[in-house]
Amino acid sequence: MNFEELVTKRYSSRSYKPDPVEEENLSKVLEAARLAPTAANRQPFQLIVIRTEGKEQELRRIYDRNWFAAEPPLVICACALPERGWERRRYDGENYAVVDVSIVVDHITLQAADIGLGTCWVGAFDPDAAREILHLPDEVEPVAFTPLGYPNDSPRAKKRKPLEELVRYEQW
Repeated sequence: MNFEELVTKRYSSRSYKPDPVEEENLSKVLEAARLAPTAANRQPFQLIVIRTEGKEQELRRIYDRNWFAAEPPLVICACALPERGWERRRYDGENYAVVDVSIVVDHITLQAADIGLGTCWVGAFDPDAAREILHLPDEVEPVAFTPLGYPNDSPRAKKRKPLEELVRYEQW
């Protein structure tokens, strides 16, 4: 599949089959994350792979949806390590760790779609519950979660704004 087909095929799955994700496919997804570009190649992130079996109640505290906590065999938490992130010091001190994690999660979702796995970017989670359940140190910031498994649904039509509303040329 070419890139255009891949970005068209990828969707946010909200239903998963109970089938396990093969270690080979999990490795492909994690390798795609490792290869994601990050500012100054600092890779200020950590991924936590959570096997959901027996952890449904804890996961529901993080995000209370069946398709997140009970259906998929795996959930991945993508965390930023801001102290390791590149900063735009010369101008405004902006730390790029969260941007880097976003790129990593995008690589995860695209690689998963390419091999027939489903994902769904989850940002509406309880960060305090995530910190407690995953034993995150203070310097680690949970940025996003995604279930990972074989989808048990079909993509809906994507609603996107036309390019004319999203792109400007030369200046604002």
